[in-house]
Amino acid sequence: MLRQTRTCPMLLTVLLALAAPLAALAEPPERRLDVQAEARLEVVPNRATLSARLWEHTPAVARHEAESDPAALREARNRLEQRAAELIQALEAAGVEPDAIRAGSLAVQPEYVPEPRRGDGEGEPQLRTRLERPVEVEVGALDRLPALLDALTAAGVDALDGVTYDLADRDAATDEALVMALEKARRKAQLMADTLGVSLGEVISVSENRSPVFQPRMAAMSADARESASAVEYRPGTLDIEAGVSVSWGIE
Repeated sequence: MLRQTRTCPMLLTVLLALAAPLAALAEPPERRLDVQAEARLEVVPNRATLSARLWEHTPAVARHEAESDPAALREARNRLEQRAAELIQALEAAGVEPDAIRAGSLAVQPEYVPEPRRGDGEGEPQLRTRLERPVEVEVGALDRLPALLDALTAAGVDALDGVTYDLADRDAATDEALVMALEKARRKAQLMADTLGVSLGEVISVSENRSPVFQPRMAAMSADARESASAVEYRPGTLDIEAGVSVSWGIE
């Protein structure tokens, strides 16, 4: 008669606990080489955006008498819209495509104006309403900047806020920065492997530490540039795009 042998659950747990470290010891440790690399790409911008503003005011009145005057607001807005239309026509006459001109939303805000001093002291501040509309012009060729700034100045814009330099193909530039980072990682890994006398195997893992990000650069205009735009020499400089990667190779 055969006797059935039963294994104690506690004994089985102990055996499994002892077997796990032994199995780990039996497997050789993973041989790998980890590398981090960063690259910076300098690119020359090939497009720009000009930013300007137009504004009009309602008549200033004493603060204690200030009330919303629909007629004054309407007149100021009509003047502003007329000037904006004339500005757009001047830009189109200068060769700017209609879809390259953006007129922003109308902004309306109160504005305090100090009254001239009287003999008995300072005058009471006055209040008026300012209506403002921003205008942006996309420039596809940077050599046209001086002529377009002349056109904006001749059209009587109230403020030239500056030039924002950009790239026509951002994706191509960010891709190039990423490729540079990966190539640098490969060179570093090969240098380390040659120095240590080992051979690189297949790539185990790849990750981005820093995704390539392109940031347009704003160049503000000085007071001299606003007064004599045609005499200004524009130097867009370069834009920096940085990328970072982590790559792991197996070691043969």
